[in-house]
Amino acid sequence: QLQAFGGGLVQAGGSLRLSCAVSGRTFSSYAVAWFRQAPGKDREFVAGISRTGVNTYYADSVKGRFTISRDNAKVTVYLQMNSLKPEDTAVYYCAANGVVVSITPSQYDYWGQGTLVTVSS
Repeated sequence: QLQAFGGGLVQAGGSLRLSCAVSGRTFSSYAVAWFRQAPGKDREFVAGISRTGVNTYYADSVKGRFTISRDNAKVTVYLQMNSLKPEDTAVYYCAANGVVVSITPSQYDYWGQGTLVTVSS
């Protein structure tokens, strides 16, 4: 089970940190990613982190502004979002799979419930 939280309302240029807590599984065996979905749009890959945390991946639209990290002891993955823009407004989901990070949502076996991020201009 994955639980995503930390969303909220923030002004453009502000920051938020999302958390994804994983329970009931061997956390270190899973690659984890964040996706987001804005109204009327497809779900898109935002960032991903390998099982060991050594490798990280980012969408071009967030590179340099967002940072993904994981704490295997706390079985939690974080998404630090800085310099937020109105176009970052979406529901953010964390997802896990037992293989490698993928930008394709269908490659993930487990999903959190989503947390809403709203960036005002």
